[in-house]
Amino acid sequence: MPLTDSDWELFSSELPSPSSPIISKYLSSRNALKSEELKHRSDHSFRSNLSPIARRACDIVSRIRDEEKADIWNSDLEENLVSGGEGGPVFPGMMFSLAKGLMEGTKLWRIVRRMPKGSLLHAHLDAMVDLEYLIDLTLSTPGMHISSSLALSNPSALVNADLSIRFRNPTPEGPSIWSPSYQAETFVPLVAAADSYPAGGRPRFIAWLKSRCVLSPRDAVEQHHGQAAIWRKFAGCFMVLGTMIHYEPIWRGFLSRLMSLLVADGVYWVELRFTWPLNYCRTGSEVPETDYNHIFQVIEEETARFQATEEGRRFWGLRIIWTSLRNRDSRSIVESMDHCIATKLAWPNLVAGYDLVGPEDAGRPLADLLPELFWFRKQCAVEGVEIPFFFHAGETLGDGDSTDDNLYDALLLGTRRIGHGFSLYKHPRLVDAVRDRRILIESCPISNEILRLTGSIMHHPLPALLARGVPCALCNDDPAILGQDTAGMTHDFWQTLQGWDNLGLAGLGSLAENSVRWSVFEDQDSETWLKDIRSASIGGGVKAKRLQEWAVEWEQFCLWIVTEYGEKYGDGAVASGRP
Repeated sequence: MPLTDSDWELFSSELPSPSSPIISKYLSSRNALKSEELKHRSDHSFRSNLSPIARRACDIVSRIRDEEKADIWNSDLEENLVSGGEGGPVFPGMMFSLAKGLMEGTKLWRIVRRMPKGSLLHAHLDAMVDLEYLIDLTLSTPGMHISSSLALSNPSALVNADLSIRFRNPTPEGPSIWSPSYQAETFVPLVAAADSYPAGGRPRFIAWLKSRCVLSPRDAVEQHHGQAAIWRKFAGCFMVLGTMIHYEPIWRGFLSRLMSLLVADGVYWVELRFTWPLNYCRTGSEVPETDYNHIFQVIEEETARFQATEEGRRFWGLRIIWTSLRNRDSRSIVESMDHCIATKLAWPNLVAGYDLVGPEDAGRPLADLLPELFWFRKQCAVEGVEIPFFFHAGETLGDGDSTDDNLYDALLLGTRRIGHGFSLYKHPRLVDAVRDRRILIESCPISNEILRLTGSIMHHPLPALLARGVPCALCNDDPAILGQDTAGMTHDFWQTLQGWDNLGLAGLGSLAENSVRWSVFEDQDSETWLKDIRSASIGGGVKAKRLQEWAVEWEQFCLWIVTEYGEKYGDGAVASGRP
């Protein structure tokens, strides 16, 4: 029964005021409980040691974030009812593919784009460079041809045919690849095929070829189709990209473009997962190399060339994490491991570690690969090379299945970092072990969303790991395929900053610092590796030097924020959020 006005006046007089001792005591206990929990976060030390300028910058970014949540990510505003060309309301933490166009016009984007992000530790080489550049480079490279497993004369073939884009010496002209009379696997000149694309010519060809190399916004949001469906198209994208870049002129241009994009995004070091069959050819040759020496020679040459430019003077360099496909048989994996060791002996400064890749749920679990892995470890010892493990593990929705169990094996096999670690939060003892052993999680939020492990950034488990003190770094995984259109990490950094209240700019800074601290700048045994991580910037090696350099960049970045936005969002505004 509703209260009368007189009854409410009587009852309300008995309510304690917000400033009453009992409420004040409760709020004090509440704040103490929150403060105690925050001490266990992995970014607590970083936050505690922020400079005064950095603290001001963090406060400013918190105010900008709150303003944009109210003024941009607000469906009550009529102009914000459409996003990403897909229609529908906008809201904080919405799906990346729908939010991308809107996020790139925000103040928060401009700030995060400028941030020194340190190192990129989890990225698959083939899927790094923006596709417009790569396709244009391929079309402008003399001698490039295209073949198909089917005549590309109907809509089904355009979507499903296997494609190969390779250098070939001139061949007699045959039927068009778009004709029903085209003979499967026949190479035809790429430029001719592009210019004769039905109903549109080269522009339509470029759009079609790009569609075969990228997961579209529609692919990303169709979560109801499940992981198996998206992984099938994902694997097909790699198959097309892989044939395109395994030719020396394109490989050189690819590397130059990659390093340029990274430095422009504040990434100074990158460790690239490398999974190539022996189908790479030198300039003017159709005959594949019999080893990986020339591929790595080009890496060394192009890196040195880029670092010698004004643009590349801040670029620290790159190394390769060798990978084998986890769904292959023992012979194939051992052959790949043998190539890894041989390449390490020839190019010791370029090979940083070893991993197994491919969809975990569809591939062999680590427990099934123990004979091969122990053989590899023994051979490394025999050859006197240091090739540590950096395993993908826990990139799954499973809980207690063989894929989820990869986390246990990665830990016991001595991995120095874990790729994704998406299911780790379900295992409290493993969480403690990963934290205590200083194993970093290479987290890829946008990749996890698009590959249907999570619906959006708001459902991602990374905050749970940060709260438990687990060291983590942000990575972009496969940006060219996933739709970021750049090799940089700004999209993943922006998503986490905008999505999670507990992170803030200071949390982003901690993640970036972690990326430098857990980088493999040089070969180290396990004991030296851990000592270097604990010593951080007070050490005496390469890692300490890089951490000091990053810290200078961080302070300059924070000063820029204060200078650029301090007048409007500075100390006179009401502070919100955490530093």
